Amino acid sequence: MKNNQINFFKSGDFNSVLKPLEEDLKTFREKRIVKIENFEVKETAKELNIGIFGWYAICPSSELKKNKIFYFSMYDEPLLLFRDEENFVRCVKNVCPHRGASFYDGDLFNGELTCPYHGAKFTSEGSCKNVDRLTCSHIVDSNYKNYAKKIHLYQYKTLEKDDYIFINYTETPLTNINEYEKGFEINNHELSKHGFKIDEYVSEQVLVDFKCDWARIIENHLDILHIFWVHGDTIPDKDVNKNVLTSFNQKININKEFIESIYSYKNDPNKEFIRIKFIPPGRILIYKGDPSISRYVQVLDHIPLGNNKARVIVRHYRKFLKNKIFRDLVLFEEIQRKTFYKIFNEDYMILKTQTYNLKLELLKNDEIKLLGEDKIIKYYWNWYKRSEEKDNPWRYSKKIENNMDVYDNLIFKYPPEINKLDILNNLKIIRKTLIRYASPLIFFFLLI
Repeated sequence: MKNNQINFFKSGDFNSVLKPLEEDLKTFREKRIVKIENFEVKETAKELNIGIFGWYAICPSSELKKNKIFYFSMYDEPLLLFRDEENFVRCVKNVCPHRGASFYDGDLFNGELTCPYHGAKFTSEGSCKNVDRLTCSHIVDSNYKNYAKKIHLYQYKTLEKDDYIFINYTETPLTNINEYEKGFEINNHELSKHGFKIDEYVSEQVLVDFKCDWARIIENHLDILHIFWVHGDTIPDKDVNKNVLTSFNQKININKEFIESIYSYKNDPNKEFIRIKFIPPGRILIYKGDPSISRYVQVLDHIPLGNNKARVIVRHYRKFLKNKIFRDLVLFEEIQRKTFYKIFNEDYMILKTQTYNLKLELLKNDEIKLLGEDKIIKYYWNWYKRSEEKDNPWRYSKKIENNMDVYDNLIFKYPPEINKLDILNNLKIIRKTLIRYASPLIFFFLLI
């Protein structure tokens, strides 16, 4: 023993040691910015009854123009969207049933899809229309007419709702067009079914692509409390930053259609901080208070394009700043986009490193420890692992070699690095600022 330790035990002066320890403990507690001290779980059903196969919001309605093809993928399966002659949205496999070529660089006119390989045309009903142009004119197949009657496109059900285009992604696409039914509903995804009166809101949106694991992005967006650490300097809220000590109660509701987590302040249980709702397979709602009176709701849709390739649509509905003239004057939409891009970019490095660690098989139960505040994360992963095993959505990904990236430039319509999107948005801000403010001044000086 050292002399000072011996003298301590001889003197019995315990206070000289305990007091600094108490001060260190107090400092440690104060540095814990977010604490979940109590949580309550209400289960109205044992588990979600919706799997990974189901309804996904693929893009905003405004993205699908007339006579334009929208290319994307789901779990590495190449797909496309187009509007038929009745303006109804069709989702088909990006595979021509004649020889298996892609429709990329093909034509779409008045709802008729043309393959660029041999010119085969398909109506919205999926049958080959111009049978005399399927192959070169000097090739004659006596059995061709019979063949043309049997050829068809593979389609997934679609629905246009709340200015989103949804597809019902399943294990097997439809091969008989007569089985295709219009008029079905997707109650669990419709915002009105969750109590929101959408006609009372205005909204902005962005679309961002990530080169990382789809499931980890959903996990990140369910983890609402990381905003204090990661986004505390970005989110314009004085109550959300690294210097605020906040303790929460957490209430989790689970039923067959969603998992919901409600956070309230520990020192004021009647005051709600935020609530977050996961609607499988890929939608998240973030808002505060009862939906019927909530001033805003953020809707995040996650599209699993493929292995380590995902797209997120984020749309922010709000009841304030609804005057369009004022919004345009202050460049509100562009500033809102800038905030979205900054937040996504702050998450991106975390998501990429998580994906890297996942590939190294480092994210195992014995190496990752969940806390009380991670209850919604735990319920989410239980659902995901159970659904992934049951549905096997990655069946196509397992067959792709590492260098088979032929569809990357087609699927990733938006630049995968968020910084590029932010630069384009900044240029737009500069251009609009010059037009709206500098131009009148220049015109005034020219007059005088």
